[in-house]
Amino acid sequence: MSRQDAARGASAAVGAALYGLATRAARRLPRDMSLTSAATLATLDRTGPRRITDLAAVEGVTQPAMTALVRNMEEAGLVERRGDASDKRVTLVCLTEAGASYVRTRQQAGVHAFERLIGELTGDEVEALVAALPALNHLAELESREGPRQ
Repeated sequence: MSRQDAARGASAAVGAALYGLATRAARRLPRDMSLTSAATLATLDRTGPRRITDLAAVEGVTQPAMTALVRNMEEAGLVERRGDASDKRVTLVCLTEAGASYVRTRQQAGVHAFERLIGELTGDEVEALVAALPALNHLAELESREGPRQ
C-alpha cells in the first residue's frame, strides 16, 4: 500500500469517526426547536445580523422557509428584524439577548456532554485528543470557510 493510499484510508477513517460522533451528538440535543432553527441562531451568533436570503443560503433552505422560520423565532423572542443603516431597503435578522442566551446555553450543554464522555476515556486517549486539538481546530476553520451547504 502506498503512502498516499494509507493517507486516504486514514482520512476516510477519521472522517467516518467525526461524522458518526457529530450525528450522534446532534441526536442528543434538546428537541425544543428544529436543527435548522438552532443552526440559524448559531449562524447569527457567529456572524452577526444577516439578510433572510443570506440565512436561507447558509442553512440550505428556501427563502420562504427561512422567512417562516424567522417569523417563528421572532414570535418566540429569539430574533428581531432591524433596518440596515447602509441600505434602507434591507432588513436584517438579529439575535435578541434571549436568542444569544439560548445559543450559549445550548453550546454549554454540548460542551458538558462531551466533557462527561471524555471523563470516561483513559489517560492515553485524553492525551491523544489533546494532541489532536490543533488539527481539530484547523478542521473547524476550514469547514467554516467552505460557505453554504450543497
